[in-house]
Amino acid sequence: MEAIRKQATRLREQVAKQQQAVLKQFGAGGYGGSDSMINDEAELQQHQKLEKLYISTRAGKHFQKDIVRGAEGYIVTGSKQVEIGTKLSEDSRKYGSENTCTSGSTLTKAALSYGRAWAQIEKERGNLLKALGTQVAEPLRAMVTGAPLEEARHLAQRYDRMRQEAESQAIEVSKRQAKVRDSPGNAENATKLEAAEAKLQDLKSNVAVLGKEAAASMSAVEAQQQRLTLQRLITMVEAERTYHKRVLHILEQLEAEMMSERQRIEAPPGPSLDNMSAPPSYEEANGIYASHMQNGSADRMSYFLGEVTHPYQAESDVELNLSIGDYVVVRKVTNNGWAEGECKGKAGWFPFGYVERRERILASKMAEVF
Repeated sequence: MEAIRKQATRLREQVAKQQQAVLKQFGAGGYGGSDSMINDEAELQQHQKLEKLYISTRAGKHFQKDIVRGAEGYIVTGSKQVEIGTKLSEDSRKYGSENTCTSGSTLTKAALSYGRAWAQIEKERGNLLKALGTQVAEPLRAMVTGAPLEEARHLAQRYDRMRQEAESQAIEVSKRQAKVRDSPGNAENATKLEAAEAKLQDLKSNVAVLGKEAAASMSAVEAQQQRLTLQRLITMVEAERTYHKRVLHILEQLEAEMMSERQRIEAPPGPSLDNMSAPPSYEEANGIYASHMQNGSADRMSYFLGEVTHPYQAESDVELNLSIGDYVVVRKVTNNGWAEGECKGKAGWFPFGYVERRERILASKMAEVF
């Protein structure tokens, strides 16, 4: 009995050592199975490639989910901002159209301009939110839940399960080999070893085929995943850029309108027209009264350039509208304070005190005179 126990102990130790050797050779790891199988370098590289692809596509999938969540959150927040901005726009336009302030219409004009501009801004924001939904969130969501990615991952998992089965079969072959070595003449053990080795060979062949198929499928999905995600990020950037450019243009126009109105009401009053008579008649303009006032004298004058220093709103068809900074070709000046000239292709009368004589004019302004 003692001899039998010693022999059984030796057999157990041999089996344990063989199992440890196999496990040490094949090792455990990977995305669902071991890190290598059988002494096959090509298969090991295939397994490592699939493991990297599995990790890469999983990370890409999570990143796509992050983008979708971000876009959807932006849409929810932006929709609330659109509601608030639209309400402000409506309130501003309502004040501008209904206000009857007795001290002037400056604020009503500003309110109308502000309301109109803000309505345009909210329209642009709505376009941005629509683009984020239809051109970013929806395509990425479709790929995250789509069949190609799931099918490729299931194929990789099938490969991994078959690989584990092959590793278990390799351990079984090792056990059979030990029994054959311990009982050289046992035909039954030899037969079982041959069957185990044949099964292992079939499994190895199937693993190699399935591994190539899974790697090709995962590689295609990874490439599509990378390409689509990059395209959607670029779309987000372009949509944001377009939105901000258009909003900036709207705000610049609004600021120009409001600043112009403020400058108009804050500008010092122009020369008084209270004591001026109406523009001279044709006969007066072409008679003895057409002169240029210099040092109190009424001498005949030649044409000269004048720069508008105060705005003037024409009150009849024979008068000129003037804006600060305009240049006028002054042709006649009368003793009663009126001048006749040409500005921006139009001729007419205007108060001479609203312009100042200039000896030169910028080339960029020359086209505005005629």
